[in-house]
Amino acid sequence: MKITTSAIDESRLINRLALRLMPLLGLLYLVAYIDRSNISFAKLQMLGSLGLSEVAYGLGASLFFIGYLIFEVPSNVLLHKYGAPRWMARIMFTWGVVTLLLAFTRNATMFYILRFLLGASEAGLYPGVIYYLTLWFPARHRVRMLGYFTVGSSLGNMVGAPICGWLLDKSGFAGLQGWQLVFIVTGLPSILLTVVVLYLLPASPKQARFLSADEKQWLTDTLDTEREQIKANSVAHASLLSVLTEPRVIGMALYYMMLSISVYGVSYWLPTLVKGFGVSNTTNGLVNIIPWLLATIMLAWLPSKLRAGNRTIFAMLTAALLGVVCFLGAVFLPTNALRFAALCFGAPCMYLLIPCFWTLPPKFLFGARAAAGIAAINSLGNIGGFIAQNLVPWVRQTTGSVKAPMLIPAACLLVFAAVTVLILRRDKGARVAHNPVPATE
Repeated sequence: MKITTSAIDESRLINRLALRLMPLLGLLYLVAYIDRSNISFAKLQMLGSLGLSEVAYGLGASLFFIGYLIFEVPSNVLLHKYGAPRWMARIMFTWGVVTLLLAFTRNATMFYILRFLLGASEAGLYPGVIYYLTLWFPARHRVRMLGYFTVGSSLGNMVGAPICGWLLDKSGFAGLQGWQLVFIVTGLPSILLTVVVLYLLPASPKQARFLSADEKQWLTDTLDTEREQIKANSVAHASLLSVLTEPRVIGMALYYMMLSISVYGVSYWLPTLVKGFGVSNTTNGLVNIIPWLLATIMLAWLPSKLRAGNRTIFAMLTAALLGVVCFLGAVFLPTNALRFAALCFGAPCMYLLIPCFWTLPPKFLFGARAAAGIAAINSLGNIGGFIAQNLVPWVRQTTGSVKAPMLIPAACLLVFAAVTVLILRRDKGARVAHNPVPATE
């Protein structure tokens, strides 16, 4: 028997689900992002300690994304098979162990191997959560939930920056250098969270003890209806692996790659850029809080306003164009203060694009194909991280300018904006096709 919307207070139910699920999911992403951003601070001492050049270090840092690419789809398919609690706990434990091992890196080869293994260990977390949210929240509520989840990444940068900067200045504690302390302190939380995830994260609404029978039924009926609508517009009897070669999936991955290059280029280079202002490591970390604080405020506020119609896509276009202006300003404005202010406003523009983007793939993917397709989009798109962490130091070395690498996110967001315009035009055409203007007599 179907439960009608009138019998369920939808807003109250969705808010209860958000309060129950999103803090833990956001915490996982916060810890993940601290583990990703630690490499940009460790770099300030590891270069000298291991005798690496900027370009060689950038290559090692970027190998994370190769491991991520190779293992992303298999990891998400296994999450679909074994359930989110068990598989996410496995992810948390293995990446925490590898992060701890990074503290004892002895040479470039070991650094390269461990960065690759870190990517392989973490593969599946982000797309796994995107897929997991489709099991709990109707489509009209997902942009808000994705906004809450993405807050974890901006908070990760915001919290991680001062911690990492402070730890760098604590060289000598327990006979360890500052960069070693960075990896140890940032690796432990993910290991500690393993048990929390295993026992507190419910696998699906049917297994959620905090929901009534009617609430479970209403969620199941609502989500099943949405899946049937998607299924009706999908390729009949398409195999699971065929999603990896589907043009829409590949197109979405290339689209996301532009955003990925921008995000990782900025987060990787920002501590180096601020270091050029002549500040200490601790001050560097504190200054780095500002852009990520603004991004956090934006993510906590705006996505909930983007439920209706094409607001999400219009917000993407606006944010991308504002980001272009901000990152050009970070290169060409005359003073350090103005350039940094431009970066501070550019960061929220990039981060708003993330939850908006991830509302698009579930419009044509469902079930196991959604798990594989979302993972494929994320893994291929995250090649942008590999590109960014190699391209940024190359631009710095080639131009001799610490500011020039910020031209990269400006260019990528311009391409992102152009593709968003095409999506808007396609959606407008589809609406006209479905709702033709009646002929006049």
